[in-house]
Amino acid sequence: MPPPRTRGTALRQQLAELRGPDVPAKALDARALAALAANPGCARRAILDGAGVDKTALASALGAPAAFGQSQFALTRGNAFEAKVKADGGAELLRLVHEKLDRSAEPPADARVPDLTATGPRGRTARTELELREATARPGEWTLLDHPMLALDVAGSPAFLEPDAVVVHPDGGWTVVEIKSFPLLDGSADPAKVGAAARQAAVYVLALEEFAARLGAEPDGAPAPYVRHRVLLVCPRDFSNLPAASAMDIRKQRAVTARQLARLTRIEDIAAALPEGICFSPERPAEELTAAVESVPAAYAPECLSACELAFHCRARSRQEGAVTTLGRPVRAELGGLTTVEEVLAAARGEAGDPGDPAVAALRRAAALRSEALEAACR
Repeated sequence: MPPPRTRGTALRQQLAELRGPDVPAKALDARALAALAANPGCARRAILDGAGVDKTALASALGAPAAFGQSQFALTRGNAFEAKVKADGGAELLRLVHEKLDRSAEPPADARVPDLTATGPRGRTARTELELREATARPGEWTLLDHPMLALDVAGSPAFLEPDAVVVHPDGGWTVVEIKSFPLLDGSADPAKVGAAARQAAVYVLALEEFAARLGAEPDGAPAPYVRHRVLLVCPRDFSNLPAASAMDIRKQRAVTARQLARLTRIEDIAAALPEGICFSPERPAEELTAAVESVPAAYAPECLSACELAFHCRARSRQEGAVTTLGRPVRAELGGLTTVEEVLAAARGEAGDPGDPAVAALRRAAALRSEALEAACR
C-alpha cells in the first residue's frame, strides 16, 4: 500500500483530471457543504464537489441550467450592509455579540482585529489558526476575526470555509457570526432563510471544533478552547439598513450535519470506481459529458431543486427511469423495495409483488378503495 502522502498526491491529480486540463477548482463553501450533508447518498454531488467542478457551468453544458445565486443588486446590498456592520473595527458587531450572547463579560472596547491576509486558502487557514491560538491565550480581551479561513475534513478531502466573522470572547470561547441581507421584521425572519443560515453556521462550528480538538491534543497540556453552539445572526432591522441581531442555538443542526458528513463515502473510494479517462469539463462534447455524469450514481429527490445546480438534469433522468424518488423521500420510504413507478402500479393492480409486503398490501387496498369511489361516483 502506498504511503498516505503518495495516495493524497495521486488523488489530487485524479481530481484535477476530472475537472479538465487547466480548469481551476471551485471552492466548496458552507452552503454547498450543508446541501451535500443533507443528501449524503449522492455520490455524484460528492465527487463533483470534491473535485471542485463548477456545477453551474456543467449544468448549462448539459442543457439543464438552474437559476441559482443572488442578483447583482442583492450582492451589492449585502456587501454594503456587511461593511456597515463591521465598520469602526467591528464596534457595532461586537456590541451585538456582547448584548445577545455574553452580557456577563466586560463590554468590548479596543478589540483586536488582526490582519488575516495570506497566500492561498492553506496560507489563510494557517494564519487564522495562529490568530485563534493567540487570541485564546490572551484572556480578558475581545478579538474579531474578519472573514477567517477554516478547514474541515470532508470525506477524506479538506474543504476551506470562510465565515463572515468569528469572535473570541474574554473567557476564550469562540462564536460564529453570520451576516445576512434578509430583514428581521418585528424581531423575526423568514424561517426557511433562518434555517439555511443555521445549517451554514453549523458547518463553521464543526470546522472550529476540529481545530479546537487539535489544540487540546497538543503536548503543552492547555485545555481545548470551547466553541459556542449559540451563534449570532445579524440582519437589517425591518426595511432599514440598521443592524439587528438574534442568537441561534444550532446544536440540532450541528448534530445532524456531523452525522450526515460522517456518512459520506470517501472521495477516493468514489474516484477509484470511476471509468478511466472521464472528465467533467464543460468544454467536452455534450454526449461525452452526459456519459461522464451518468457514470456516477445520483440520489435525486425534489429537495435537490433548492440546493443543487444539477437538479434539473437529475430530475429529467429520474423521470425517464420512472424512479419513485422523483415523488419525494417520504414516498420512497413508504414503498420499501418498490423502486419504480411501473413496479408500484403493477403491485397495486395485483400483477406483481408479495402480498405479504406491507407496502404492496397498502397499495392494493388503496387501489380497491379508488375503484369503489369511482364506481359510486358513476352511479
